[in-house]
Amino acid sequence: MTDRERVKRGLELLEHFEDAELSVAEAIDRLETVTTDPRTTREILERAEADGLIDREGGTIRPLGSTYLSFEADVITKEGEFNCRRCGASLSTGFFMNLDSGEHGPFGSSCIRKVTGRD
Repeated sequence: MTDRERVKRGLELLEHFEDAELSVAEAIDRLETVTTDPRTTREILERAEADGLIDREGGTIRPLGSTYLSFEADVITKEGEFNCRRCGASLSTGFFMNLDSGEHGPFGSSCIRKVTGRD
């Protein structure tokens, strides 16, 4: 995946955050499922703010969208041998977000909820 694709995927991920607000550190933790490059993460956050996807004040981010993922329609499961993209745990069932830029995952059942902000 190119940096441009990572930025697009990171922006899409931010669009689907369900939190009323979260810390920059929590947002970065989630964006690390897309990229661990600090420059790319910074670009994602700056573009998200410029595009009106988030309001950023100090160490707090407030997602401005309401395009939540439907766990019935936008999250698919696959059986197989996977490692969670967030925590690295071994999985026999992987949860994948079906984003416009492609599938994002796999995640375990608790990590998919953390990444989207449902927990």
